[in-house]
Amino acid sequence: MKRLVRYFLEGLLYVIPLAVTVFVLYKIFVTVDGFLKLPVPGIGFVLTIVGITLVGVLASNVLTRGLLALVDRLFVRVPFIKLIYSSIKDLIGAFVGDKKSFDKPVLVTLSADSRAKAIGFITRESLDAYGLEDHVAVYFPQSYNFAGNLLIFPREQVKPLDVESSEAMAFLVSGGVSGK
Repeated sequence: MKRLVRYFLEGLLYVIPLAVTVFVLYKIFVTVDGFLKLPVPGIGFVLTIVGITLVGVLASNVLTRGLLALVDRLFVRVPFIKLIYSSIKDLIGAFVGDKKSFDKPVLVTLSADSRAKAIGFITRESLDAYGLEDHVAVYFPQSYNFAGNLLIFPREQVKPLDVESSEAMAFLVSGGVSGK
């Protein structure tokens, strides 16, 4: 009986992540198709991917870059829209593009008199503008969550890690379960 329970639990380890992933993908397809009200299932999702790629092409084209920059400036000037637009743009930019922010994983000694450590990402090397010379900003993502905390540490308490930032992020977000 114990062996049967163990097999069942091992099966859950494979079935649940697979089922949840398939369900989320299905919901995305259905939602996008529902917005566009197209009769062929999946075509709305394909059109969305093509549209996003087209915007990427236009954004990298010299002729249309000015138009997209104008739209960007417009969104940044309206008070409430600026908050939403800038936050989302910065969050997406932190993971993709030329200005990736989470590319410097570090090990931080949490207190000078403690051996406790935490893994995070340096997001700003200099805090001189805030009167915090020789300090850095370190972001600590939360496990199983799209949130985190930004803490300020003296530079001597922060040690660069020799790992890929994607590996460090997977390790942190998974609560230390994922990784090497």
